[in-house]
Amino acid sequence: MIRTISFKERRYIEELRILTRATALDCIIDERFDRIVYLIKEGDMGLAIGRQGSNIKKMQRVLGKRIEMVEYSSDIENFTKNAFKPAGVVGVRKEDDKRLTVYVRRGDLGIAIGRGGCTIEKARLLLSRYFDTNLGEVLEEKDGRA
Repeated sequence: MIRTISFKERRYIEELRILTRATALDCIIDERFDRIVYLIKEGDMGLAIGRQGSNIKKMQRVLGKRIEMVEYSSDIENFTKNAFKPAGVVGVRKEDDKRLTVYVRRGDLGIAIGRGGCTIEKARLLLSRYFDTNLGEVLEEKDGRA
């Protein structure tokens, strides 16, 4: 899939690289929730976050927006788990070719939804962009099983 990155997105990606030495594969400027969502190269997440979140705090000060980071994975299940963190995803099921149902730990449904649906929207954007998949339902696990 070919995706063009705008000048502003490239600038934000370069700013992350300069401040943290981590590699961002993509950057989404989400005006609706006033945030920047970075897709971080697999294995670079610790470097991107920094000790006790210091790099995220530094980025937020410099850019003046809330910063969120998601670690990339070529496996759709791991990618989905990363997109919904810190909510505990216990299962992912493909309903058909383009629809995904996500099961979260009991009590984590509110975290998985996010304030105003921001976490679900982030996952929806990333899944459609990288796996050409639509996010269907996000459900709470029942009796320890998805």
